[in-house]
Amino acid sequence: MARPRVLIIAGLDPSGGAGVAADIRTVSALGGYPMPVLSAVTVQNTCGVRAISMLAPELVADQIRTVVEDIRPDAVKTGMLGDPAIVAAVAEALCGLADVPLVVDPVLVAGTGDSLTSRPITEALLRHLIPMAAVVTPNVPELAALTGQTVTDDAGLEAAARALLARTGTGAVFAKAGHLEGAVHRDLLIAAGGAALVLESPHIPAVRAGHGTGCTLASALAAGLAAGLALAEAARRAHAFVREALRHAEAGLGHGTVPVDPMWMVPPAGGTG
Repeated sequence: MARPRVLIIAGLDPSGGAGVAADIRTVSALGGYPMPVLSAVTVQNTCGVRAISMLAPELVADQIRTVVEDIRPDAVKTGMLGDPAIVAAVAEALCGLADVPLVVDPVLVAGTGDSLTSRPITEALLRHLIPMAAVVTPNVPELAALTGQTVTDDAGLEAAARALLARTGTGAVFAKAGHLEGAVHRDLLIAAGGAALVLESPHIPAVRAGHGTGCTLASALAAGLAAGLALAEAARRAHAFVREALRHAEAGLGHGTVPVDPMWMVPPAGGTG
């Protein structure tokens, strides 16, 4: 049986903790076939982002069109796009895939806390890409930037998620609560007019935020949708997968925010797990 195919559009993190590296590992670990399209090259490590070089918008779009004319994806996941022109070019290149579920990770703030984009990117995402999405996966700072609302607790998280739904007409919002205070984090999946699906997990104090958490979650969601799972089931599986990826994070890897381990289910070479 053919593997579910996931088209990934994101930036390169040379530390391997986030971006296309995390996306590829996640989709592969969940049995999918990743097709990575590069949008940017970053200069970063687990301690922070030092520089970003964006690819030409037409080059990003050409990568998409060329792979799609040969291998049609079962789902699409976007990560850091970083430039309004790239956002518009990606949206146009994806127009022929209206029946393919799109997961948009609106990367506005890195897990290290570094701002990756400016206000024009936020507006471009709101105008061009988020309305096309089956689900968008903002963390707390991203949700606040996209809605202009202050998010400090669970009630604020839900209110901002519903505001994003109303403003954009996106299919659903998976609002990530990891930046909120508390011993338990309550992520929310909310579709238009529906009740919130609450996905709880205890805070893991031993892990410093989890470099690549957002990329891993969005890619796990896309892999689930590509495999034909309903959105709620894909969200439950992705949430549990990221929880384990956080729990298996290698504390000695790097000197900053510890990368999650999307390959936690795969035994190391020569090992037994």
